[in-house]
Amino acid sequence: MSISPSPSYSITLRLEIDNTIGMFGKIATAIGASGGDIGAVDIVGTGKGIMIRDVTVNARDESHEREIVESVKKLEGVKILHVSDRTFLLHHNGKIEIHNKVPVKNRSDLSMVYTPGVARVCLAIHHDKEKAYRFTLKRNSIAIVTDGSAVLGLGDIGPEAALPVMEGKSMLFKEFANIDAFPLALSTRNSEDIIRTIKFISPAFGGINLEDISAPRCFEIEERLKKELDIPVFHDDQHGTAIVVLAALINAAKVVKKNMGGLKAVISGAGAAGTACCKILLNVGIKDIIICDKSGAIYKGRKENMNPMKNWLSENTNPGILKGSLSDAMRGADVFIGVSAPDVMTSSDVKGMASDPIIFALANPEPEIAPEDALPYARIFATGRSDYPNQINNMLCFPGLFRGLLDVRAKEVNYEIKLAAAYAIASAVDEKDLSEDYIVPSIFDRKVVEGVSSAVIEAAHRTGVARK
Repeated sequence: MSISPSPSYSITLRLEIDNTIGMFGKIATAIGASGGDIGAVDIVGTGKGIMIRDVTVNARDESHEREIVESVKKLEGVKILHVSDRTFLLHHNGKIEIHNKVPVKNRSDLSMVYTPGVARVCLAIHHDKEKAYRFTLKRNSIAIVTDGSAVLGLGDIGPEAALPVMEGKSMLFKEFANIDAFPLALSTRNSEDIIRTIKFISPAFGGINLEDISAPRCFEIEERLKKELDIPVFHDDQHGTAIVVLAALINAAKVVKKNMGGLKAVISGAGAAGTACCKILLNVGIKDIIICDKSGAIYKGRKENMNPMKNWLSENTNPGILKGSLSDAMRGADVFIGVSAPDVMTSSDVKGMASDPIIFALANPEPEIAPEDALPYARIFATGRSDYPNQINNMLCFPGLFRGLLDVRAKEVNYEIKLAAAYAIASAVDEKDLSEDYIVPSIFDRKVVEGVSSAVIEAAHRTGVARK
């Protein structure tokens, strides 16, 4: 699969260059011949007969970074002083920190923020626990909880290695919805331990965002916590993905002029995201759905590679009881939704779909099919990547969703709230602007958070789960 250079693999080469005419042209040519994408070029120093420049280059992956460096090394009159990986530099010492909202500059300040004044506030909360929402960070804070067992496309890498993702998500909550989100990585894979731990820490938070916990454990953990806590619990890998996929499909169906209820959909991946996507599509009236995993189509009566959730899927999907591969399932399908692994489908599979096929290839960082292989035959193509049109990203959902939940002190996240969020995201793209390359709003469109938050607030009040 050919992937374009990306800022995810961005390096800065500090070069000592002979100060003669044409030298930088040779460097640019070498980088371009290696497939690198030059960004910023800065002069950082000069000396007798030399110039020192920082050259920032986007690459495809780490091996491509090394290839670019080697191509520059071969040039006469160029010395590489240092190579910096800009992504690693950005993560140096972590990406988030805590700031005080009020100063502590003298004894008067100290006596109010801490002892003795704080005791009065503690007693007020002791007599009425709801006052924690008024006098502590609880009203605007959530915990992002992971065990590191299903991180992005990396899989089971452990809680420490999951922290950079959790920190990044905390940044997005703060930047886009002004929510204080705390990353908590747990060193256990035991479902009971995870449930107990989250219950123990829950008094400090207004909501819980479960993240990157592997299936099928994630289903039980979420369901138990929803029953046993009085604050919203939301597994973003399941429901955030499903909400944004539904939003994209609502608009894609309008572009291709097909009725949602008549769509035939194939989902690749029967984990957390695939299962949640299936359930939300069933909820809006799409009945002809086939889910495939590594063993092929899931059907009623299948014995191989099953678990309780796949058993449920086998009973509620694949009405024609198709047995076969992903390619078999895709024949005549209107929609493909991939939440699985790269390179599981081919251009021939796309050709065999119904007219005006809709492809959501969402595996990260490499999709189920290369855009170049799908685009000649797909009417609409979307990925989870930022370097192609139609980026289907959970970030369109979770900041606004939690902003609304916290603002009304919601007790839970029900299906009406999820559907309201999906329709709000879809409506952020004006119908007159809809096109094959524009079915979801930009993740940087600040109006999305406001629209999703308002829709969530309205749905929470309508369904009786709002406490404010």
